[in-house]
Amino acid sequence: MVEIHVEKMTCGGCASRVTKAVLSQDEDAKVNVDLKTRRIYVTSTSEVSDLVQAISRAGYSAKVADEAA
Repeated sequence: MVEIHVEKMTCGGCASRVTKAVLSQDEDAKVNVDLKTRRIYVTSTSEVSDLVQAISRAGYSAKVADEAA
């Protein structure tokens, strides 16, 4: 599981778009969203860099949580 910080993910619509972006990379991915901390928790067979790029293409700045600090 990877923890990704997604800047400007502030509402359910944002969470839905981010989730769809992840699922576009791996339709079997498991995505849990925490709007309060603006983080998503993803279990996926895709490379983390591919997930981050997909989220970025959806219009959100994303970084692996350890890199976001």
